[in-house]
Amino acid sequence: MKKLTTLICLFCPVFAFAGPKLYVFDCGVIAMADITMFNLSNDETDVRELFVPCYLVEHEKGRLFWDGGLPKPMADAPGEMMIAGGKVRYERWIIDQLADMGVGIGDIEFAAYSHLHFDHAGAANFLTESRVLMQRAEWDAAFNVENEFIDTSLVDQIPEENVQLLDGDYDVFGDGSVQIVYAPGHTPGHQTLLIDLENTGPVLLSGDLYHFRENRSLRRPPHFNFDREMTLKAMDKVEAVLKETGATLWIEHDQALADTLNKAPDFYD
Repeated sequence: MKKLTTLICLFCPVFAFAGPKLYVFDCGVIAMADITMFNLSNDETDVRELFVPCYLVEHEKGRLFWDGGLPKPMADAPGEMMIAGGKVRYERWIIDQLADMGVGIGDIEFAAYSHLHFDHAGAANFLTESRVLMQRAEWDAAFNVENEFIDTSLVDQIPEENVQLLDGDYDVFGDGSVQIVYAPGHTPGHQTLLIDLENTGPVLLSGDLYHFRENRSLRRPPHFNFDREMTLKAMDKVEAVLKETGATLWIEHDQALADTLNKAPDFYD
């Protein structure tokens, strides 16, 4: 009997969980002529377009949707749409992109947003069946603090009972493979996401901890951040996580990086 058990276990790795998969979606582009609001002079970088991503993480215990892209009216627009300080374009609505892969909104167990600015929470009211993993500080500030960058109409359809309020770092699936890393400062409850991918290696999704590579290299938070000192501490924390885990930082708005990434239905594992 002992020999039989040993033989059977030789096949165990075939059925073992191979680790999460990460899908990257194009959820729009923000273009602007003046980037000084990001605490950068216009001659410090020639980058003027910010990629707007959405992500889907597939795990044996469920799916996690991370960052919701631009709002649906921007995807429905026939072309570019003007906004204060620039313009946006959005080729295909994220819910339709998910449907192309056979993923419906009822198939997504968890949704989390790095923060609730309009370019990260655009699909939030369409994923109301998911359990929303949200920092308490972010949720409270969204509805109790006046903020020109937060449009509560993007999140006001989420049932309160579906919001799981967090107070710091959080292990999404309980096995260390997908972890929310609390990094406040850009907004009161800003968070980042660390995914341990077996073949690609660990990747950390930045949210808006950094917008441009220069914000990181110059250690310079945007003028419109909620709290500068809090942001600097968050930068220190995330840089320590990157060093400890060997993770690659993906600055979410980095268009040059986005141009090199495989988009869904391709994935990283």
